[in-house]
Amino acid sequence: MERIVFTNGLVFDGTGSSPEPGEVVVEGDRVVEVRSRWQDEHGEDRVIDARGCTVMPGLIESHAHLTFPSAVGHIDPGFNPPLDVSFFGRIEGLEAELARAERNAAILLDAGFTAAYSAGSLLPMPTEVILRGKIAAGAVPGPRLRAASMERDNHPVRPDGHVEPDWQGPDACRAFVREQAAMGFDSVKFLLSNDDVFIPGGSQITQYSQEEATAAGEAARECGVWLNCHAQSAESVKIAVRAGFRSIYHCTYADEEALDLLESVKDEVFVSPAPGIIYANVHEGAEFGIDRGVAEKMGSVAALEGMAAIYPEIRARGIRALPGGDYGFPNNPIGRNARDLQLFVELLGYTPLEALRAATQYGGQVMGMGDELGLLAPGYLADLLMVRGNPAQDVTILQDQRNITAIMQGGRFHKEPLIEAAAS
Repeated sequence: MERIVFTNGLVFDGTGSSPEPGEVVVEGDRVVEVRSRWQDEHGEDRVIDARGCTVMPGLIESHAHLTFPSAVGHIDPGFNPPLDVSFFGRIEGLEAELARAERNAAILLDAGFTAAYSAGSLLPMPTEVILRGKIAAGAVPGPRLRAASMERDNHPVRPDGHVEPDWQGPDACRAFVREQAAMGFDSVKFLLSNDDVFIPGGSQITQYSQEEATAAGEAARECGVWLNCHAQSAESVKIAVRAGFRSIYHCTYADEEALDLLESVKDEVFVSPAPGIIYANVHEGAEFGIDRGVAEKMGSVAALEGMAAIYPEIRARGIRALPGGDYGFPNNPIGRNARDLQLFVELLGYTPLEALRAATQYGGQVMGMGDELGLLAPGYLADLLMVRGNPAQDVTILQDQRNITAIMQGGRFHKEPLIEAAAS
């Protein structure tokens, strides 16, 4: 079995320690050794020259929406709520949805993301379940995937106008979790709060009772799936924690009690602020009709201010916050995901090393693979990047794919390095 050695560069192992000169040795699909210095002799090993580069774990997206339509090079202005949702009039069926998700998965892997935790499917189809299997089988390129169900709103009127009389209540929530688990999803998504995009003041509207959320939590544990939720209001965050939700998105308006609850389960829960779309709405939406006034009506201006206020406190309390920013909209397309690391540093108060650790080690943990994914350490999966420069000094270099000189997933190169050292 071929052994591959990355040498002559820096190594960031994902733990949050500063990159240091070293070597990473890969055999099969695993890292077998991480050395603290460079060696001159490597025998018959294949040697990759990482001079001027940093070898690091692959990035992990914590808030993926691979079924959303917009990606770099493939912008779809018809999915731009609330201004334009004409996309939903063009749904062609599972085959077309899967093809787009496969395209998006390849684009995300090209951007250096070797794993992705889904924050919800766009439509009630098993698209992500099928995609997860095809990626795992090597049939299509893409990040390792944890598939999530469609987002469950607690409104009795379905998109086609049909009224579901039994949609609300604890029993309905249990049934939904069981149904999605039977379809093969890894996690089930609930919209515990509404959103200002959909209705004025929606971010402060809590849509589920504690009884409903608790019933969902009980069913999830029985079925062996995780629960994710959109939660902006303080009350929705509290309900999520008490019900055992594992990934809580946004937490934009968490109050002291909500923060105390999050801190009490900080070894079990993950939060993902998703600053990417909010920043894009405030600063980069004009081309798609989102000027400052519209951004204010959508709640994005207030949300950006709320994140900037709350996440330094989340950081100080040691609650695991992960990059991942609702990519898939026309002004925030899939493929730009690495920008979240910059926003963590410049907007939310994290250091570059903290942002990198969140996107690697914590990412492996949210995937449920913390003992074999997200670090460069013996026995861990060989999902890694070789990046020109030092991202611990400047996380923005990860946004330029030309700086990612090699991408390895499971010991195989998705992107081959341009330079190899002469045999020694």
